[in-house]
Amino acid sequence: MGVKIPFRRELEFEYGAVDEVEPGIRRVIANNPSPFTLYGTGTYILGTGNVAVVDPGPADPAHIQALLEALEGETISHVLVTHTHMDHSPGCALLKDHTDAPTYAFGPHGAGKLEEGVPVEEGGDMAFTPDVLVGHGDVIEGDDWSVECVYTPGHTSNHMCYALRESRALFTGDHVMGWSTSIISPPDGDMMAYMVSLELLLERHDRVYWPTHGPCIVEPHAHVKAFIEHRKEREAQIMECVDQGVGLIGDMVPMMYRDTPEYLYPAAGRSTLAAIEYLVKRGALAASDGISLGSVYSRAR
Repeated sequence: MGVKIPFRRELEFEYGAVDEVEPGIRRVIANNPSPFTLYGTGTYILGTGNVAVVDPGPADPAHIQALLEALEGETISHVLVTHTHMDHSPGCALLKDHTDAPTYAFGPHGAGKLEEGVPVEEGGDMAFTPDVLVGHGDVIEGDDWSVECVYTPGHTSNHMCYALRESRALFTGDHVMGWSTSIISPPDGDMMAYMVSLELLLERHDRVYWPTHGPCIVEPHAHVKAFIEHRKEREAQIMECVDQGVGLIGDMVPMMYRDTPEYLYPAAGRSTLAAIEYLVKRGALAASDGISLGSVYSRAR
């Protein structure tokens, strides 16, 4: 449904097995493949001895057991969460039975929107509240690793990336995935914030991205620029639909997503809504009755 970036290499793994993807970074992939997660959620382990875990994944006892077996003889000292979708943070609750390591995140689901008075629909991990709140530029340090927090709202309002300073590797969660663009679903998802967050990454000098889904990204700036161009192309498609008299999102989606299976149209509609919301904010489009899936959109006069 999103732009497909050619893989540098196919991801090779076995569910439940630990893979040292580069020195100081290990990964265990959860067995939760889907059209939205590709192979599944990749949980990362940083350092050795006293380690950090990034995104414990879904509430899957088998995945948590595989993670604990991979860390036999070591101690989890920190649990870092990129955001609170159900394939990322619910594993924290299961880990609590085995470790007293504090959890770190920007905030609970909706943090970043709720403060603005924007109601956030359920669908995230409403049970998760981090032990430690972190903000952009904060540094979290372990025994042989340290990460800088890089706040990247857009996919969710509480999305945080983590930059491993020792190797200039950025753990991008769902903000930048290794196989497709992310779905931006209002009201918690915000296309304007997402685009600003992509531009922020272009100001950085990370060597490699390790997303939660898909393979590593070895040419970060080229990858991010392709994502930005893809979103601009979607905007152009929306404006073309409007110019043809197609003002309903439900009618736009089949025209814009011709190569996408119909069962993914609802998700495509949410991302189209996010793009339209951004166009309305910029004064390019007008809505007949507020910004919603059922409104009719036209060029602003």
